[in-house]
Amino acid sequence: MVNHYTAGKRLRSNDAYTPGGKSGFRPDYATVVYTDILKKLFPDIPVILGGIEASLRRFTHFDYWKNELKPNILSWSQADLLVYGMAEKPLRELVILLQKGIPPEKLNTLPQTAILQDKDSLLPKNKKWEDIELFSHEECLTDKTKFAQNFKHIEEESNRMHPARLHQVCGEKRIIVNPALPPLREKEVDYSFDLPYTRLPHPRYHNKGAIPAFDMIKHSVNLHRGCFGGCSFCTISAHQGKFISSRSEKSILQEVEQIANSEDFKGNISDLGGPSANMYKMRGKDLSICETCKRPSCIFPSVCKNLNTSHQPLTEIYRKADNIPGIKRTYIGSGVRYDMLLNQEATEQEKKTHEEYLKELLTKHVSGRVKVAPEHTSDTVLKTMRKPSFSLFKKFTQKFQKINDEAGLNQQIIPYFISSHPACEERDMALLAAETKSMNFNLEQVQDFTPTPMTLATVMYYTGLNPYTREKVYVARNKEEKQNQRQFFFWYKPEMRQQLESKMKRLGWFDVLKILFPDNSTKKKNDDFKSRKRTGKRKKRL
Repeated sequence: MVNHYTAGKRLRSNDAYTPGGKSGFRPDYATVVYTDILKKLFPDIPVILGGIEASLRRFTHFDYWKNELKPNILSWSQADLLVYGMAEKPLRELVILLQKGIPPEKLNTLPQTAILQDKDSLLPKNKKWEDIELFSHEECLTDKTKFAQNFKHIEEESNRMHPARLHQVCGEKRIIVNPALPPLREKEVDYSFDLPYTRLPHPRYHNKGAIPAFDMIKHSVNLHRGCFGGCSFCTISAHQGKFISSRSEKSILQEVEQIANSEDFKGNISDLGGPSANMYKMRGKDLSICETCKRPSCIFPSVCKNLNTSHQPLTEIYRKADNIPGIKRTYIGSGVRYDMLLNQEATEQEKKTHEEYLKELLTKHVSGRVKVAPEHTSDTVLKTMRKPSFSLFKKFTQKFQKINDEAGLNQQIIPYFISSHPACEERDMALLAAETKSMNFNLEQVQDFTPTPMTLATVMYYTGLNPYTREKVYVARNKEEKQNQRQFFFWYKPEMRQQLESKMKRLGWFDVLKILFPDNSTKKKNDDFKSRKRTGKRKKRL
């Protein structure tokens, strides 16, 4: 749905996953539509769902495009079973059991799967699992607070190493979501990545035109999966989990060699990355602490003291990849988490690796533009986003500039920002415009917040509540409110000036007006002085 529609719910004119970038080749709610087709064609054959859409819709969820709560996708689609997350292991086990002739309805205790059963039936027995019952779908429809409470349980269990089994009544059925398996070990990740992939689109797309999404990643290498950032608006941890599963150095370098030997390769690796650029090999120093942890983020509100943030293994990967014959340069296209690089509580050894990594990154693996995501300038909004203070971004820009100057480089930081996120008000966006102007940024990489299923920000958008504190949160919901916020990204465009000037005068935001349009602010003061001189009266400020 994100691929089909903009944040303003307008149909996109292109599709990055289709030859030629043409739109209209896939339906909305593809999982549900395709399941319906298969059920009609093959009514006696079970349909098993997987992938990110199924993962994020496994419980009652808010659907932004319909502007309503939807039931779990098994109830909605009439599929027989759901495998969620990065599910190589449960999928393999599932296939083995099906090949043995075990019917799908008997596969009710397979980890990392979800099933439907009659609501009054006993839960399938498993003495090792803790059980948590969520408020029913019907209760969520009538009480937003209960929906918010559900999310708190879902997110906490998604981020535990040994989660509970969750279940929820929906109509006459009950969905049972079995606990996820522990993160894959290095050998298991390597086995998955080292299979003999063609590294090409499906044969049906042959000679039908370039596929933009494929062209962007065809010469990139994924180093790990999972993300412990825990950003409020992000779905990665809901699908991949917060624990990092990394490939071995050998597996990664073999793939780099494979790319270097491909016929269409010109010498540049577009990305050595992952969900985040710099979480490779990171894990808890004492895993027994991780086993009891429920934190959705290992780095917010501060970097966990138990987290090993050494960047040495990642720096070594970069250097060894650069030495492979046929490689001219390796670039880092994934977003860099600068909060770990600036962690003052890190050990001295970790800090040394941070400095070394940042210098390596900025002098050898950037094509002139470094992508980072401060997301906002307001600390209130950033706290709601689970992002670090904007003051940390300023410190990063100082380090960035210092390394640039020492290396004689003229590179740019390209910051990413979001408007209309829960807790963000219009004045926050005006202040963002003023703050970023003072840092000489004309913003390019910006977006309006899009609520997607199973994120904290989406729950706040729908309920107007923080599920953890139950405090009210301001939300910009209608088109006018969203547009009013978004326009401040583009204050520097001539066509926006008159509109923004008029708005800021009307609202009395002269502090921001003075920064964005100082010539106008000076002119207004002169006009006010002349008016008072003529009338002998003080002009009333609106």
